[in-house]
Amino acid sequence: MAAKKKTGKSNTSAEELLGYYRDMLLIRRFEEKAGQLYGMGLIGGFCHLYIGQEAVITGIEAVTEEGDKRITSYRDHGHMLACGMDPKGVMAELTGREGGYSKGKGGSMHMFSKEKHFYGGHGIVGAQVPLGAGLAFADKYMGNDRVSFAYFGDGAANQGQVYETFNMASLWKLPVIFVIENNQYAMGTSQQRASSTPDLYTRGAAFGIPGEEVDGMDVLAVKAATEKAVAHCRAGEGPYILEMTTYRYRGHSMSDPAKYRTREEVQKVREERDAIEHVRELILAGNHASEDDLKAIDKEIKKVVNEAADFSRESPEPALEELWTDIYARA
Repeated sequence: MAAKKKTGKSNTSAEELLGYYRDMLLIRRFEEKAGQLYGMGLIGGFCHLYIGQEAVITGIEAVTEEGDKRITSYRDHGHMLACGMDPKGVMAELTGREGGYSKGKGGSMHMFSKEKHFYGGHGIVGAQVPLGAGLAFADKYMGNDRVSFAYFGDGAANQGQVYETFNMASLWKLPVIFVIENNQYAMGTSQQRASSTPDLYTRGAAFGIPGEEVDGMDVLAVKAATEKAVAHCRAGEGPYILEMTTYRYRGHSMSDPAKYRTREEVQKVREERDAIEHVRELILAGNHASEDDLKAIDKEIKKVVNEAADFSRESPEPALEELWTDIYARA
């Protein structure tokens, strides 16, 4: 029922590799800029960066089709960018401006895009998992062959509502893929100290849900595993669990000093397992692009991110009247 970690092999086209490189680099540079703006006091509240985990969302989004849905936790900026949301709107929301996706009222953790089928950004640990199953229930009810992706972390994997959701999703054979982004440390406690079962992909076994562990630092491995999971769901076989073994380079949030791990550990992962560097090496080894070509892509991405930052600073703060809008849905 459950399978051990899968790794990817490069039989991918040059165009695809360059696309993954560009998409991951956009997330990396965007998050680096967000960290800078936070340090300048332009982003308030909590801010959870996705640096290091870029291969997970990039590999999964490479498989999605129009109409597929996604919902995640508070570490959500990368998910927004990967599904095609405008960097300007995302950054403006981070700075609480009118031009943001939630009109400056949601901030880092609460952005939505009906157009891109992105249903948040949720601040309560694990709360998005049953909502993700609800999205899948709606799709099954409508018979539209769509798949929903419910993302959560290794810390949330111990929440009770996750298992209630597993039971319902399996019972009703819902087309939902539960993606566990296992970055090893939850909010600041290592998985070894917090979990009695180290293999999180087996957590659905009691409910008859198949799962597998995937190298979440390898975008090709992520894509291959997601293709299998999506085929399972679209065939009407019910839910699937993908445990993405990944690693965040920054703390849980910008206010986290991350003293629960050593700098040497982080540096070792950066040097030996970095997802973007892995794709970069594949591109250069296959002569798909030159060093200068990749530098040009980086320059282009930095321009996009800088324009998003400028937009976020120039966009006005929401008017006071906005406090009373979007509170209730009209029938």
